[in-house]
Parts: sequence; structure tokens; C-alpha cells
Amino acid sequence: MQNKLKVSLAFNSYPGAVLDETATAILAGMTGNAAFPTPPVPLATVLARQIAFREALAAAANGGTQLTAVKNQARQALLDALDANAMYVQALARYDLAMLLSSGYQAASTNRAQIQLPAPTILGLDNEMSTQLVVRLSPIANAYCYEVQTRTGTNAWQTAGAFTAARKIILPNLTPGMVYNVQARAIGGTTGYSDWSDPSAHIAT
Repeated sequence: MQNKLKVSLAFNSYPGAVLDETATAILAGMTGNAAFPTPPVPLATVLARQIAFREALAAAANGGTQLTAVKNQARQALLDALDANAMYVQALARYDLAMLLSSGYQAASTNRAQIQLPAPTILGLDNEMSTQLVVRLSPIANAYCYEVQTRTGTNAWQTAGAFTAARKIILPNLTPGMVYNVQARAIGGTTGYSDWSDPSAHIAT
């Protein structure tokens, strides 16, 4: 008997930048996809909610109770839309993995054990252009994307974004002469994300 597929809802626990990246991938997969012609939440609505969330996320970067509340509300609105369309995709692609993956959503593991991805390793941290660092990570099987954080000195870690390519991640808009500590983690698996990598440091030029 063929196993029924389920769409992974792990994106509900993703950090903001990674959720934004995930929404972009889902919109790309669903747009013009003949397998999923009438999602319950129109893609234009999903895009509008993604943009609202992205703007609220940026506005709340410096803190503030009111801005954080707006960000959380926008996040939930986006998640509600993604969840509704996930169930639609699951209903139509229950026995067809390729069809399910074409939507931009990921399939949930059929193994009930919680499997955490291994942490990536920073293979290189280099200068290619002024005010930039290039991060090269070890690719992790089943990783959806990679989240990178940076900090200077003993300051708090700051999210640098989510990236789909492990081999070349560009961190822009850095201050020349400043030493940046960098760490990364893989996003995916049944637990949502891996542990953070060991940090690596390099000076921006």
C-alpha cells in the first residue's frame, strides 16, 4: 500500500529571514503550476502578505513593542496563508512526490523519529570585493537553505539572511577594517534547523 505524503509545516518555526526565503520559493513553485490551479489563498494575496511581513520584519529590527507586535501579526497572516495552501497541495499530491515538490513546499518525513540536520562547517571566509565577505559552507543533505549570522566584538549576533547556495554566500555592506565573526546553520529536516556551526572570523576590506 502506497504511503500518503504530507507537506512539511516546519516553516512555521523558521526565523523571519528564512520564512521570507521559503515563501519566495513556494510562490515561485506555485505560480503557473498547472497541477495546482486554484489554491484557496490566491498567490497575489500570499505575495502581499509576504511583502507586509518583510517590511514589518525590517521595521522591527531595532526593537520596540509596537513594531514587534506588528511584525508578529504580519508573520501569522503569512503563515495562515502558507498553511492553507499547504493542505491544498497535500490533498492533490498525496501520492506524487515530484508533484508535491514542484509546488515549492517540502514533504514531511515519513520517519516518526525527529531527525536534526548536522551543523554545516565554514570551509572558507574570504574577501573578493571591498565591503564584502564570501562564506563557503559544507553542503548539508536535505537542507532547504542556510541561515547566517554575524557579529563584531562581543556585540549580539545579527541575522545576515537566508541563502540557498552553500558554496558561495555573499555578505554585503560591511565596514572595512572591522573583524566579523560568522556562523551558520542549516534549515530543514524534521526539527526545522541544525545547530549553529563553529564561528569563524575574518576582517573586511
